[in-house]
Amino acid sequence: MEQILVSVFNARRVYDSGAETYSLSKERFYLVGKAEDPVWIAVMEGEPLPTRTYNHIAFKIDDGDFEEYLERIRRLGLSVREGRPRVEGEGSSIYFYGDDNHLFELHTGTLADRLDRYARGRTTAPAAKASE
Repeated sequence: MEQILVSVFNARRVYDSGAETYSLSKERFYLVGKAEDPVWIAVMEGEPLPTRTYNHIAFKIDDGDFEEYLERIRRLGLSVREGRPRVEGEGSSIYFYGDDNHLFELHTGTLADRLDRYARGRTTAPAAKASE
């Protein structure tokens, strides 16, 4: 997980519990994003998932950064999952699995875009790109 956070998201680790835990397991904290307003990500040690599923966590990225993020993921040798069909105006996504079967999504659209598009209904057939 640390390799993904540092290599894909440019995160920096700010805490490692080591053997002294305050939670249910060992934990590490990371900060991602701009120094004045970073996102805090807490990672807890646990067993890998037994199988891959579509259950995932998504992060917003800028459309102009799509290819850069895809290249970072590929450099790590991570498995990129073919995306689901999309309707026009929904944005683009990269889905990828960590080594422990957790699925991540990097998405270029916003919540407002998605809700606006869904409010208009399914007026066009879904289209999929290889990495969406």
